[in-house]
Amino acid sequence: MANNDKNMKDAKDNQLNEYRNSSQGEKLTTNQGVRVSNTSESLKAGERGPTIMEDFHFREKMTHFDHERIPERVVHARGFGAHGYFQVYESMKDYTKAKFLQDPSVKTPVFVRFSTVVGSRGSADTVRDVRGFATKFYTEDGNFDLVANNMPVFFIQDAIKFPDVVHAIKPEPDNEIPQASAAHDTFWDWVVNNRESAHMIMWLLSDRGIPRSYRMMEGFGVHTFRFVNDQGKAHFIKFHWKPLLGVHSLTWDESQKLAGKNPDYHRQDLWDAINNGEYPEFELGVQIIEEDQEFNFDFDILDPTKIWPEEQVPVKKIGKMTLNRNQDNFFAETEQAAFHMGNIVPGIDFTNDPLLQGRLFSYLDTQLIRLGGPNFHEIPINRSIAPVHNNQRDGFHRTTIDLGKVAYRANGIDNNDPATASGQEGGFEHYQEKVDGVKIRQRSESFKDHYSQAAMFYHSLSDHEKRHFIKAFHFEVGSVKDPKIKQQVVEMFSNVSHELANAIAQSVGVQPPQSTNNEVKPKMTSPAISQAKTNFKAQTRKVGILLTDGFKFNEVQEMMTALRNNDVHVEVISKNLGQAHSDQNEPVEIKQNYSTTHSVMYDALYIPGGKQHIDQLMKHKEAKDFIKDTFAHAKTLGASNEAVNLLSQVLPAHISLAGDQSNNELFNDLGVLTIQQASNLSDFSQTFINELAKHRHWERELKDEKQA
Repeated sequence: MANNDKNMKDAKDNQLNEYRNSSQGEKLTTNQGVRVSNTSESLKAGERGPTIMEDFHFREKMTHFDHERIPERVVHARGFGAHGYFQVYESMKDYTKAKFLQDPSVKTPVFVRFSTVVGSRGSADTVRDVRGFATKFYTEDGNFDLVANNMPVFFIQDAIKFPDVVHAIKPEPDNEIPQASAAHDTFWDWVVNNRESAHMIMWLLSDRGIPRSYRMMEGFGVHTFRFVNDQGKAHFIKFHWKPLLGVHSLTWDESQKLAGKNPDYHRQDLWDAINNGEYPEFELGVQIIEEDQEFNFDFDILDPTKIWPEEQVPVKKIGKMTLNRNQDNFFAETEQAAFHMGNIVPGIDFTNDPLLQGRLFSYLDTQLIRLGGPNFHEIPINRSIAPVHNNQRDGFHRTTIDLGKVAYRANGIDNNDPATASGQEGGFEHYQEKVDGVKIRQRSESFKDHYSQAAMFYHSLSDHEKRHFIKAFHFEVGSVKDPKIKQQVVEMFSNVSHELANAIAQSVGVQPPQSTNNEVKPKMTSPAISQAKTNFKAQTRKVGILLTDGFKFNEVQEMMTALRNNDVHVEVISKNLGQAHSDQNEPVEIKQNYSTTHSVMYDALYIPGGKQHIDQLMKHKEAKDFIKDTFAHAKTLGASNEAVNLLSQVLPAHISLAGDQSNNELFNDLGVLTIQQASNLSDFSQTFINELAKHRHWERELKDEKQA
């Protein structure tokens, strides 16, 4: 490999640099480069006269403005992107000849677009939905697009049904309600009449439907692909992205409040993390099956409504992606990015997955109208860093200036250039698979088990995940107006679990399932399905500190130092912005007040001691609400010295001061940390950080239920 290939990480950035434009220090011009003396008044016939059509600057400015919007994506309309690079851990030559998977020293540039699926561009980030996770690898062999979701299965088995599921889940056409939600009649009517969706519904209504952050969610290629090596040997594979921060979620109440308090919560989180140098990292993994093992499982490996359980087919981690640069311009990059499942490179190939086959058409077709024609590959964010040479010409927005006379093959004028490349020269060669069959509109018998893996999913969840899952059904099905559809949902999911079906029926006011012998008993559970088995880290989390004048400065200083030393963010919150002064008159800057923030924007809350400060907080309803929501959302909550009295007032049923705290004794009750008569908070601070790393304290929900 040439030496300059070692610098591939910068290749895309250098290419984009040709198109970057800064107007700082420049004079205003028209689009033709003519300097403009006035852009605030139209050219008129006298001060109060009509606008004159001669005003070419007015016409250019207004015409461009009138045409600035392009059609939004039919699905995945709301997204956010970032740049980065990918490095393979070791050569994958035994499995694939894809060059970007060979040399661990090469950093392949990437652009990633995260998205929601159902909502429009103006919808909220935190709605319950599937999340897109599309990665464009700018490889030396051309662009490879790994179009993934944060759920490993899909609603349908055949792409011909894709328009149906999208029409059903989108807002209902008579009133365009509801936005960005599956909780309505048309969707659930579609579900009960398309039972292959059962497994995907389990994932959608689980905690994975409301991720804590783009940085804390998995990505799955969904489809079955092939790796093909230099010898022409193929393996079936599935792609996985594994976040190093672990897989974590919001609560349903948080997601709803964030949709109002900060609808840009996920994009803001990603933008801030990269700007802070806390670069999101994801390991790329592959599940690999030998071709002769294709039929060794009790599911069809080509069925996109099925997973390959990781306990049966382990995920081999082959490399890591680091997102280290934010976009320069949202429209030019994120909005114009065009991903296509057909963008593959030698060493990666398709299978007969019927959903994959159909989507190969749809992804390309949709870009033609959205981006104005066939030359969207020339938009800077979509340009390959590998040279492009072919005989395709003209069309809207063509920017390449092709030299010479020839735009066809075969030709003699240019000695038949550009020439085709053999496989040895890096030319793409389709995997040679024997295909023999009768043309027929029919699905394989091996695709007809719709409930086994749905049942496996349900029985693989932890107790708290099951509780959340059942509540999600209560909202979704409870929002359906037609009682017949509700009853059909209950009957459908009685095949998955009678416990689940009975819980749905009781909540939404219909009869429990009629049949008692149709429940599918899964042959195994898959611990990898549960988020309870993920990585738990405190790094990059955000802690709020509530205070007013009179707080104990040493307590705040000690806690803030400990948090920052563990790469945890801290924000001080009070009634008013500006400064608060301690009992020793030391100032602390207040970055947020009760109007500009909310407890749902923090992973934990700490309240320091100080009698004057606590007396004031006891008068602030908003401070008490902060504490109540932090507690209700099962987050870590800490109070030292006099602040314990505030918790006792706000949460009297939960905070017990039993025991002797006069000896600086630390109490930890399901993530609620209290300590009194303490002059040193080192142990308290470290315990607080350890509890923060746990993400949530779900046992607290059981305590609430018992007391209710």
